[in-house]
Amino acid sequence: QVQLVESVGGLVQPGGSLRLSCAASGCTFSSYSMSWFRQAPGKERELVASISTAGSTIYLTAAVKGRFAISRDNAKNTMYLQMSSLKPEDTAVYYCRGPSDAWGQGTLVTVSS
Repeated sequence: QVQLVESVGGLVQPGGSLRLSCAASGCTFSSYSMSWFRQAPGKERELVASISTAGSTIYLTAAVKGRFAISRDNAKNTMYLQMSSLKPEDTAVYYCRGPSDAWGQGTLVTVSS
């Protein structure tokens, strides 16, 4: 019922930046907290960031704190992940997660020279 569509990732050089977006439909977007996960090759999926309904409460995992920012635009039913100062260890498939265990399709971000 809930559909989440992520923007395209891509190849980024170390130190570069990239913004991911997740557009939601099939739900009252503003009523739900949202989150970003990532899964690197051979690793378990991990929580990267989460954001409360109005964006007032934000969580960032220690590995990305100070480099990533999560935000949302409830008028556009869209959540964002702004990634800066990217490192090779940030290479992963990134997934947005919404209500009722809804997941985006996943998008690959590769950080490499």
